[in-house]
Amino acid sequence: MDNWLPTLITATPSEGYDLAIKLSRIAIKKTQPDAAVRDRLRPEYAEDADALIAVSAVIATNFATIAAANGYWRDTK
Repeated sequence: MDNWLPTLITATPSEGYDLAIKLSRIAIKKTQPDAAVRDRLRPEYAEDADALIAVSAVIATNFATIAAANGYWRDTK
């Protein structure tokens, strides 16, 4: 997993959003590398509206970074 992020450049905003989700998921895996712990904690936040909103905020931040890196997809058209 050394080079899991070769670029922030994506062809479309949809691909950029998918990459933002991947960035967010990888951050969790790197922060808590024990899959068993992540699995044990998942039910706690899966039904917690505040936790889900926080996740959305992290994804939005990552998406903003990717959108900026892609010139908001205007420069590639």
